[in-house]
Amino acid sequence: MCFSFACIAAAPSVHAAGSEPLSLSETIRLAGGQSRQLAAQDAAVAAAREMSVSAGQLPDPVLRLGVDNLPVTGPDSYSLTNDFMTMRRIGVMQEFPREEKRRLRSERSEREAEREGASRQATLANVQRDAALAWLDRYYAEQMRSVLERLGEDTQALIGAAEAAYRGGRGSQTDILAARATFVGLEDRRSLLERQLRTAKIALARWIGADAERSLAGQPDIESLQFNLANLDEHLLHHPQIEALAKQVALADTDVRLARAAKKADWSLEVAYQQRGPSFSNMVSIGVSIPLQIAPGERQDRDLAAKIALAEQARAQFEDATGTLSAVLEARRNEGDTRMQALQLTADTARVWAQLNFLLPLRETQGAGDSGRESAK
Repeated sequence: MCFSFACIAAAPSVHAAGSEPLSLSETIRLAGGQSRQLAAQDAAVAAAREMSVSAGQLPDPVLRLGVDNLPVTGPDSYSLTNDFMTMRRIGVMQEFPREEKRRLRSERSEREAEREGASRQATLANVQRDAALAWLDRYYAEQMRSVLERLGEDTQALIGAAEAAYRGGRGSQTDILAARATFVGLEDRRSLLERQLRTAKIALARWIGADAERSLAGQPDIESLQFNLANLDEHLLHHPQIEALAKQVALADTDVRLARAAKKADWSLEVAYQQRGPSFSNMVSIGVSIPLQIAPGERQDRDLAAKIALAEQARAQFEDATGTLSAVLEARRNEGDTRMQALQLTADTARVWAQLNFLLPLRETQGAGDSGRESAK
């Protein structure tokens, strides 16, 4: 039963000699720099930025080459020069999307980049939060390990004292059994704490890799954090999740405007040079192409209705998330007020007991003095 709690403090550590202790602020910084999810979102933002430039450009022109009216029968079959209708043709066709469409397509890519950027901020906040919680879990587990080590040493001393008192006839076996039961309880807590500490290290390594094996720095100065519950409502719309949903609403609204612009057909221009035989004159052809929207109620109107519905969905999600976050904030504010009241009550109670502990000995001393004076009389 004489298990030494010193082995808890002597847990193996692979942290290299001379390396700096891992602070909470460094953990947050490392987590943001090593997250592959953030790297993926950086790539998504860069891709959307590039698309915003190309989306606003005219399509590439189309080169057209061909032979028109080539005879396949008769004495001039397969001749490119004998028949007056045979022409070798080279031309260029250029599509001209409307300026509004090109502008909206570019704007849509910009909105998409902003949405990805806002999503990245939300992911960064989540990563830093989870890394900080993992650091704190490990820190407090290690602090509890130190407490259990001291309690184990005290309990071992208590067991030795109880055994010595029993051998000297001043104690009982009940005292020894009670001390050993306390030691067993501490050993159970030690085993549970070791599992919690391993879990905390694994969670920390999830965010910062091998740096999780470094020893931890001291307790962070949490008191210096500027955190005012009363002013949080003003910053509600700047919450990363809310900002990401707001960017999604802006993207959906741009899709609606783009669907409206799509109801106006684009047009194409084609210019061709046609070469005939030496005995005939050459020709130039110019043509314009315009799509005919023969069933807008089944195509363009349906597309517009779909984009409007998606915009309403995005707006509803934004409003729901804002309301939920506001309710959570109010609940946390009330919880904070309740806890502050409880702390104040505890402080007041402790102050009263301190005054009583001071006054009672004073009254006893005064009573003893009065009794002495009465005896002298």
